[in-house]
Amino acid sequence: MLMRDSIYTIPLNEVFEPKDGCPICRLRNILEERCLTYIMGAAMMEPDVRIQTNQAGFCLAHFQRMLQAKNRLSLALMLESRLAYVAQHEMDQAGQKSGWRKKAPAPAGKPSCFVCQEVDRVLNRMIDTLLHMWQTDENFRALYGQQPVICLEHCQQLVAAANGKLGKKAAPFVTQTRQITQTYLTQLQEDVTHFCRMYDYRNQGKDWGNSRDSIERAIWFLTSREPEIE
Repeated sequence: MLMRDSIYTIPLNEVFEPKDGCPICRLRNILEERCLTYIMGAAMMEPDVRIQTNQAGFCLAHFQRMLQAKNRLSLALMLESRLAYVAQHEMDQAGQKSGWRKKAPAPAGKPSCFVCQEVDRVLNRMIDTLLHMWQTDENFRALYGQQPVICLEHCQQLVAAANGKLGKKAAPFVTQTRQITQTYLTQLQEDVTHFCRMYDYRNQGKDWGNSRDSIERAIWFLTSREPEIE
């Protein structure tokens, strides 16, 4: 276990107790916030962390989160050392005709980002703990079953983890997880359809029900991220 893992100590029961939204989204958001606070603060003086952030860099979403933190000096210092790393290791001098060029691009997919990698690492480990608790703790298993929704991305992640870790014992967990997601999806489909129907002139003046925010909820369900609306 890495020394910095102490900042990620989060009791899973506390994540599931609110019963509001997807608990895995909530866990991921907590991990992201703690990681960003750490690298913008205490980690600034830890050479091993700076080496990793220099190499991995950050994705646009997490750069934006760091900008929102309004600690511009910390961000500038990280950018200074990241740019120095890029200049030294990711650029090379070619012939006079081609000039400076970047190294071969990384394979298509998720962009390199220290925060993404760190959150994925810890989240995967905590999902292993979740599976163990679900198997051994009746109270947690009951709490898990009371969740109102597990978003599509995290449903797929939990099912894949269970099939990989639990093997033949995964079926009850997979069934319960899929049922939570399917129940929410069915209602979400009805809400989005109702939203569309409300634009028919024949439904003018009728009740919108729970459909007014169905677009935002659908985007969140499909992406695991709340859309930003100005």
